[in-house]
Amino acid sequence: MSGTISENLITVRQGDSFAINFELKDKCEPVDLTGATMLMQVRDDSGNLMFSVGGTPVDAVNGKIAILLTPLQTNIAVGDYNTDIQVTLSDGSVNTIYPANPNQIATFRVTEQITR
Repeated sequence: MSGTISENLITVRQGDSFAINFELKDKCEPVDLTGATMLMQVRDDSGNLMFSVGGTPVDAVNGKIAILLTPLQTNIAVGDYNTDIQVTLSDGSVNTIYPANPNQIATFRVTEQITR
């Protein structure tokens, strides 16, 4: 699994798999994600959807969830795209969890692959 995630940048090599793991907490306590859904979208500068992927519960009761990116999803043109990740809790509330800073737009960066 190759890639990195920082405050507002996800970087992955074109055509690679990458697991993005989250552990959500509220006041240092795990957020129960039972019945929650997670959605990540990646769009180009014109707003065109490059791909959309849902999250997979790892340990929902303890706030652990992952997004598993496949080679098909990351096999898009090398470059920078806009992204965010939202969680919809079982009560219907929607929370953008990435980027955490509401004043930032996150970047999804695809870097060039050599081995094909």
